[in-house]
Amino acid sequence: MWSLLSTLTVLCIQMLLVMCCNPLHRVLSVDGVNFSVHVENQTQARDTMSRRHHRVYQLYSRTSGKHVQVLGRKISARGEDGDKYAQLVVEADTFGSQVRIRGKETNFYLCMNRRGKLVGKASNRSADCVFVEKVLENHYTALMSARYTDWYVGFTKRGRPRRGPQTLPNQQDVHFMKRSPPGEQPDLTTPFRFTTVSRTRIKKPRATGPTSTG
Repeated sequence: MWSLLSTLTVLCIQMLLVMCCNPLHRVLSVDGVNFSVHVENQTQARDTMSRRHHRVYQLYSRTSGKHVQVLGRKISARGEDGDKYAQLVVEADTFGSQVRIRGKETNFYLCMNRRGKLVGKASNRSADCVFVEKVLENHYTALMSARYTDWYVGFTKRGRPRRGPQTLPNQQDVHFMKRSPPGEQPDLTTPFRFTTVSRTRIKKPRATGPTSTG
């Protein structure tokens, strides 16, 4: 009798385990799951819980040889190194690399409207003011509109903005280099100090022979 009850108990436990574990097994055994899709979805979603990260730097235009300026509603790439209108506050508020760029002097945001024109706006609530930072193979940075895919921030040799539909990621017009404002460069003159650990030899006590007792 007791052996029968024990057998039934074991069978019930096994059935419960199968019922509970099968859905998990089905999820884990799905072939072709692309984790990058999950990362991309998280990148596009706003992070309202974490603290926003702010950085201040200049964007050096590879084409114009100058820096991007936010002059209120007007945008250009004619700023000299250290120009007050070329100092940009970059606000990152997502899981990935989506940013909002604000002129430190004017408090206007760099935006791209539906016609692909670069404009400055006093408010950052519009999706036109969100860009995706992309690090290219040549180590330059490109800024793609998060709202209008494949439209990039770009400038001509004279520092005039290019419209988004006229840009491509392999064009020099959309290549930028991040530079710290003058006086805020990291100090690279201090050499790195290694910590040396000296090995101390421990003297072993000499073995003594048996002492004779008188």
